[in-house]
Amino acid sequence: MIVTPKIKGFICITAHPTGCAANVKEQIDYVKSQPAIENGPKNVLVVGASQGYGLASRISAAFGTGANTLGVFFERPSERGRCASAGWYNSIAFEKEAKAAGLYAKSLNGDAFSDELKAQAIERIKEDMGGKIDLLVYSIGAPRRTDPKTGEVYKSAIKPIGKPFTNKYLDTDKKTIQFATLEPGTDEEIRGTVKVMGGEDWELWIEALTEAGALADGFKTVAYDYIGPKFTWPIYKDGALGQAKLDVRRAKAAINEKLSSIGGSAYVSVNKALVTQSSSAIPGVNLYITALYKVMKEKGTHEGCIEQMYRLFSDRLYKNGDVTTDELDLIRLDDWEMRPEIQDTIAEIWPKIETDTIDQYTDFDGYQEEFLKLFGFGVDGVDYEEDVEIEIDFE
Repeated sequence: MIVTPKIKGFICITAHPTGCAANVKEQIDYVKSQPAIENGPKNVLVVGASQGYGLASRISAAFGTGANTLGVFFERPSERGRCASAGWYNSIAFEKEAKAAGLYAKSLNGDAFSDELKAQAIERIKEDMGGKIDLLVYSIGAPRRTDPKTGEVYKSAIKPIGKPFTNKYLDTDKKTIQFATLEPGTDEEIRGTVKVMGGEDWELWIEALTEAGALADGFKTVAYDYIGPKFTWPIYKDGALGQAKLDVRRAKAAINEKLSSIGGSAYVSVNKALVTQSSSAIPGVNLYITALYKVMKEKGTHEGCIEQMYRLFSDRLYKNGDVTTDELDLIRLDDWEMRPEIQDTIAEIWPKIETDTIDQYTDFDGYQEEFLKLFGFGVDGVDYEEDVEIEIDFE
């Protein structure tokens, strides 16, 4: 069938399998064009491996360091004439490219929060990867989580804390600037967000892998964070999401204690704001990203997911044996984004961004292009008038 983009809100409900494969290949080619990463991991587990930073991490590990990779994700296969999710197509394409390069690559599709999937991952590690991994990348962004111990279902909420927050945002469908007010989250919503987006499940993965003896000496693990500029803090850093990220940092400290016996270490990497399905859902953040893209492209410092993750592996996690962190013990991959000349420029143009000045002060077209590429559309070299098979599966 011929697949076209069908967008509802901040989600595209169709995905193009050939376009997704081409997008994955572009990222692989970028990593292959860079210097090989010496002394990198050899057996890597990526939890949340099918899109965004998780997918870019898996690509960087496989094609930057020659690592065997096991990917865990929750994606929708194609059925009854309906497209699979982009993450499904991405992961099939990644496995095909990795295996063609002689690399081990397997994927598990299911609820990463469950004990069952953790057990499946450990089984694969034991049977296929020599029994131990030396890196776990934790990159889950989910709307809900079922506690594996109690069965209670928690939901995340993108809300401020304490008082309402009003900010302008970009209505990408109408290409207009609008204002939205978000009411503060309840205690239950804040608690739910921490349970879903916090560090508890990261800790449970480490516990399960430790008990199974599946962690190599010198093992590393990293989870991802975002801080951003002050005018997004009420909805992000100081909101319910921010509380969840504080819990991720709490978990990092706890995990470090558990890993001390094997010389292991846990890190939190604060990454740059990028077009992802998660960031597209946060009011005001999408407008900030369009302005950020324009300014950073003009300064020649713009990076996408794959550039960020290659830099994480090559310049932070596996550079000379030392991992550079800030005063809060965080890896700062947002360092280029947060440079004063970048943030001062955005602060200057922010009040000037109106519906009739969007093209002047933002990279709206670039944002739209990146958003569609998440779902395999607008990728160079793909014939979107051609019939494609949408019901594809892992080999």
